Amino acid sequence: MSKNRDAEDPELSNDALFQAPADRVYGELLARVGEANPQPRLAPTRKVLELLGDPQRTYPIIHITGTNGKTSTSRITESILRAYGLRTGLMISPHLVRVNERIVIDGEPISNEAFVANWDDIAPYLAMVDNELIEAGELALTYFEALTALAFACFADAPVDVAVIEVGMGGEWDSTNVGDGQVAVFTPISLDHTARLGNTVLEIAKTKSGIIKPLASVVTAVQQPDALAVLRHAAELTESTVVAQGEEFGLIDNSVAVGGQVISVKGLAGTYRDLFLPLFGDHQAQNAAVAIAAVESFLGGGTQMLVGDVLAEGIGTATSPGRLQVVGVEPSVLVDAAHNPDGAGALASAVATYFTFDEVCIVVAALDEKDAAGIIAALTPIASRFHVTRSSSARAIDEDELGEIVREVAGPESYEVFADAEEALTSARDWASGAAKRAVLVTGSITLVGDAIAIADREGWKR
Repeated sequence: MSKNRDAEDPELSNDALFQAPADRVYGELLARVGEANPQPRLAPTRKVLELLGDPQRTYPIIHITGTNGKTSTSRITESILRAYGLRTGLMISPHLVRVNERIVIDGEPISNEAFVANWDDIAPYLAMVDNELIEAGELALTYFEALTALAFACFADAPVDVAVIEVGMGGEWDSTNVGDGQVAVFTPISLDHTARLGNTVLEIAKTKSGIIKPLASVVTAVQQPDALAVLRHAAELTESTVVAQGEEFGLIDNSVAVGGQVISVKGLAGTYRDLFLPLFGDHQAQNAAVAIAAVESFLGGGTQMLVGDVLAEGIGTATSPGRLQVVGVEPSVLVDAAHNPDGAGALASAVATYFTFDEVCIVVAALDEKDAAGIIAALTPIASRFHVTRSSSARAIDEDELGEIVREVAGPESYEVFADAEEALTSARDWASGAAKRAVLVTGSITLVGDAIAIADREGWKR
């Protein structure tokens, strides 16, 4: 594989110089079957990686799945590991603005140069597997399968000391499952992607439990009893060990602080008090507790207490873009990637607890396979009004259809419909500028959040 040349020659790391070829690579990814249609199979991804020399076996893996909190837990885990001086790889899904965000090396999205160089290295092998699949009457490698192979190759090329891998969807047949996680982490499991994963939490937990590999360390957040039983059974079959939040570890307390919160956590090997976490929401404190237990499991098998000042640095420098992120001031504009009822409920609770706004305009969009009514119902208690729109995703619910859902759930006087997302945002900011302690919250669709972040950056909403 090619060298990670951006580490050798800073002048070549100027992303602008490689934007055109990076756009070309992204176009080639987009030409494949998209993420809305994941294929329940591992063999094609495994075949590509075998041809590449199994790069995913050159570093240990912490594998993270669940329904809500996967990305934040992955980011906090990676931040702690990096504070320990380890060179880290992080794969998350989806991206907000640039596809580079999905492949993070040592805390930074992969450079355009390394992104392109690694893609060009693996492209011939992707083509070989594509041809074999097509000849066999199957679909060629999908967007996510190709991206997974690329991420594993990039991490080997870097090289990294450890990779934190977030599952794309489900677990058992997700293409990331070609990697063997020494630590398997489960954030809270609830209903989402029901058409793909099942209509009950029990069914979904069975699919997600497929990431547990032989002799793994399993770390789980608080789960519904049925889901926890599934995870324990899967661990028993693989001779793995399980530690559960609320039993072997957990959050002791958390309190609101400027720019985030202060948390205390009972870990597997010790108690860690008064850690500053620069993320908002009680759910983020819970995610941090899970991340700490995951790192304890990885570094010392759960028996070695983490170094206090190193942990404090890792927690204190953690970021989670698109999760209650402030992207504008005067007026305040927040974005959050909540896209199912449980996530929206956690968001509503966090806004009420961590901020002191008198009125909030929620700019909302949703994808067609989501429980839009459940999302709106969860957000209604904090909403002064809704600006209903659609994101740039081809899977977005029509704005008029979503408006009808808002009317039914929140009332006929509570919303306005906008065909254009930027117009919805502009109108919301104008409204928020009309009185003190008003704010705008953008949510319901990860694509809409990404659109808002890009617009806020372009228009300088934080200046």
